[in-house]
Amino acid sequence: MNCIVVDDESVSREILTFLCNQEPNLEVVGAFNNAMDAFIFLNKEQVDLIFLDVHMPGFSGFDFLQTLKSSSQIILTTSDKESALKAFDYENIAAFLIKPIDPDRFKKAILKVEKILSISPSETITNSKGTSQFYINIDKRLIKLNSKDVNMIEAKGDYVLIHLEDKEYRVHTTLSKIKAKLPTEFFFQVHRSYIINLSKIIDIQDNTILIQKFVIPISRSRRSELMNKLNLI
Repeated sequence: MNCIVVDDESVSREILTFLCNQEPNLEVVGAFNNAMDAFIFLNKEQVDLIFLDVHMPGFSGFDFLQTLKSSSQIILTTSDKESALKAFDYENIAAFLIKPIDPDRFKKAILKVEKILSISPSETITNSKGTSQFYINIDKRLIKLNSKDVNMIEAKGDYVLIHLEDKEYRVHTTLSKIKAKLPTEFFFQVHRSYIINLSKIIDIQDNTILIQKFVIPISRSRRSELMNKLNLI
């Protein structure tokens, strides 16, 4: 999962970032001291999880939630226990952490988010057990795809683009949900916004991959794992 931290207190941002870095399945892709900078980021990028401080000057965490259009899960952070009652008004709030944040409660909150993302009833992609096929929901119509025909999957805001050889599908879901449904021996997430079919790689140069006509970035943290997956001579 990728996540961002939104908190006006620098110490709180550092603590949350440190705790996130201890989780192998969690990657911090941004930390912001105000809601507006977070909004600008979310207009360009998609994240699975947002750590959101309730009390921020000018634009509170609840103000942020009321204008947020992203389907990201939310973990609220605050030193005010009374804010927990108001949190129940929002469906995408997965957990509530009281400052100072207890590491055990933090881990439980992350596990809860992982469970929500993996079994969400609004999930639009399902996998046929024991096969390399899955279905996508396009305009209330289920379309079956063979995973071997997928070149790559690209995150675009609240949607993902599934690139085939001669067409692409736009699906309202998250990259992490699709990743959970794909056979790991053939697919690998090379960047927070890209999952690729390893068999479709044409060329690798420095920190980029060529698939079809697309040049795809490789995250520095994932390059060595990618190299281990390839049959290098």
